[in-house]
Amino acid sequence: MSLCEIVRLEGYIQSSYLAVYPDKIMLLDGCCRADVPMVLDYIETTLKRPITDLKVVVVTHMHPDHAGGANKFREKTGCLIVSADKKKQWYSGIGGHTMHFVDIHLGYYVARRQGRPFKNLYYSASLKSDITVTDGELVPHFDEWQVLETPGHTDRDLSLFHLPSREVYTADLIIKLRHKFVAPFPVYYPKDYVQSLKKIRALQPSMVMMAHGRELAMSEAEFDGFIAQAPKHPRTIKDTIRHKLLWRKKDNFRLFKRRHNKI
Repeated sequence: MSLCEIVRLEGYIQSSYLAVYPDKIMLLDGCCRADVPMVLDYIETTLKRPITDLKVVVVTHMHPDHAGGANKFREKTGCLIVSADKKKQWYSGIGGHTMHFVDIHLGYYVARRQGRPFKNLYYSASLKSDITVTDGELVPHFDEWQVLETPGHTDRDLSLFHLPSREVYTADLIIKLRHKFVAPFPVYYPKDYVQSLKKIRALQPSMVMMAHGRELAMSEAEFDGFIAQAPKHPRTIKDTIRHKLLWRKKDNFRLFKRRHNKI
């Protein structure tokens, strides 16, 4: 029988999950920078444990609400940072640093939409992990948890499968808004995204833990419906701007033709 208790905490703009054991704790994602005091206070005040019991922080991908607190957690607790085994940093080069700037401001946009007060979300565009993992491996020091590579949202998304309970944490792979499931924004790799959804469905998980939403059971029919509606083309800021510009060009051309025909 597993001695793990999975606890969901309400983060700045996302749900965060702790895997709590009698002798160790794992944070299933790196949170926002603004969440670090809240998580550490929960460990000390609610769990009445030293913050050094936080042994591992997994970073599922590099967005500000999943990687923003990782370095701060390591600095304060000495925990290990675990992430996907990728040769290049997600935010590499000039384009990457521009994307990092945009993603932080998207975080602020989400916070405003949720009525959150302003908090500092800045974090480093690069991550130096202590341990990298690949698909099917077990999380170091937490061998009840299996790593699943579930790219699509970015190229390095991870999900975490708790083998005894068959609960799975899917980070941003699936988002629940009110009464419907939606794909994340952005989706850089739509074909990979669909395959990742199918991988999670094949697990037949007892519960899906979402970063934007909460933990809930998904039926096979719900998975199938969601997969059928998954994006067929990339959905990124660049693509959105391009499509809007094309739409405006077409719209202006139609307007010009109407005016020309009237003359």
